[in-house]
Amino acid sequence: MIQRTVTVGSTSGLHARPAAIFVKAAAALPVKVRLIVEGKKPVNAASMLAVLSLGATLGSEVVLEADEDEAGLGRAAVDQLAALLERDLDAGSTSA
Repeated sequence: MIQRTVTVGSTSGLHARPAAIFVKAAAALPVKVRLIVEGKKPVNAASMLAVLSLGATLGSEVVLEADEDEAGLGRAAVDQLAALLERDLDAGSTSA
């Protein structure tokens, strides 16, 4: 299991536009990534409703989790999504 803890960098947290950018990136990955907020069950990072239900705000610590695999796709997916979460996705134009 690959896990990485990151701090949400978007000023509105994982709400509306930042969540949509994050979910779109997660859905495009070849592996399933789960998102965990302390005290809540893990959710599919590619599900908009599930991500919004976590209520992650600016500065929230979240855990990204994926299964390990031979090709290293899980680690690459977690790293890619972690880099996205750490940015302020509310600011300017971003490419997901």
